[in-house]
Amino acid sequence: MAKYNEKELADTSKFLSFALRHKPEAIGIVLDREGWADINKLILCAQKAGKRLTRALLDTVVATSDKKRFSYSSDGRCIRAVQGHSTSQVAISFAEKTPPQFLYHGTASRFLDEIKNRG
Repeated sequence: MAKYNEKELADTSKFLSFALRHKPEAIGIVLDREGWADINKLILCAQKAGKRLTRALLDTVVATSDKKRFSYSSDGRCIRAVQGHSTSQVAISFAEKTPPQFLYHGTASRFLDEIKNRG
């Protein structure tokens, strides 16, 4: 994996969020109903828009994102933002799942008193 600095990774992640979640038309890409964009088209359109985007940089952003914001299709030809779409082009259909018997929510300890008092 190529070496990129944190600013470059953060800037690329923000650009991908913009293009894949909010305004794909701003760089000339079209997302399918599940939010997928062709990677080669994304890279080409990003470069035409003046963004330095390569497959290696994309791979690094996807692999190192602590929030796992983006995913590749099973064939590796498409990419999408996992959640948070504001564009009407996307309506991801998730498979319904039954939750486990016990489901836990992580909460910072500084909020516990407030939760106990007010719910």
